[in-house]
Amino acid sequence: PFWLKALDFRLKVAQDSENMAATKEEDVQMMLVCKTHLGTRNVDYRMKRYIFRRTVEGIHIIHLGKTWEKLMVAARMIVAIENAQDIIVASQRPYGSRAVLKFSQYTGANPLAGRWTPGTLTNQITQKYLEPRLLIVTDPRTDSQAIKEASYASIPVIALCDTDSPLENVDVAIPANNKGKESIALLYWMLAREVLYLRGTLPRTQPWDVMVDSFFWRDPEEIMQQEEAQQDWAQPAAAPTTWEGAGGGGNWDDITQAAQGDASWDAPAAADDWSAPAGGSSW
Repeated sequence: PFWLKALDFRLKVAQDSENMAATKEEDVQMMLVCKTHLGTRNVDYRMKRYIFRRTVEGIHIIHLGKTWEKLMVAARMIVAIENAQDIIVASQRPYGSRAVLKFSQYTGANPLAGRWTPGTLTNQITQKYLEPRLLIVTDPRTDSQAIKEASYASIPVIALCDTDSPLENVDVAIPANNKGKESIALLYWMLAREVLYLRGTLPRTQPWDVMVDSFFWRDPEEIMQQEEAQQDWAQPAAAPTTWEGAGGGGNWDDITQAAQGDASWDAPAAADDWSAPAGGSSW
């Protein structure tokens, strides 16, 4: 009957809301650990609505509740696009390059990590010309060229914005620390997880088995040092030496042989006359 279906729907909505509330609390705790709430000393007048308070040192603290809400809005915008290849995720900041690639791997978006080629969205002659339906950037200041071209092509923009980020031509600003590698990785990880939840590929009752650590940017020198250390550990250890037969097979009991043949300690010293003048020279 109709009333039974309506009751089931209400129960499902209530259960989903409980899961969302629990997820929000856990996500806010993870944001605190990754220092997503730490802003800068400067603040843009359009970012004041996302500021919670200001510390004694002058650092502006971002309201993480609003950060989480904007993440949910951005995830719904991403899900509304049928073809995931029509979404471009760009990051000229090195700390966001790995996170962008991982986000695109799990959501199917088109990653553009590294330098942005001017004319990607406006110059139709170039081979890399793209016509996306959505643009996601890591920092509005470093990715200003991409945002400017998106405004020319009327493409909506989602951006991770710090307290001092300019908001020109940004449609959805996610207030967060976009300068730390942990913060950037966590935001892209949460965005990818919510997209999978909304698409139905991952049930909301089941935690995502992908670790946040895989989104972290890693220094190439640090990776090389770790590989060298692992190779050193993997090399076989030298054969242990034993006291038996040490010293080239010598015998410790044979102490009669002196350094100079069969010399004896009882023999008198060389017949040198100490009273003789040295070298025969007169003083």
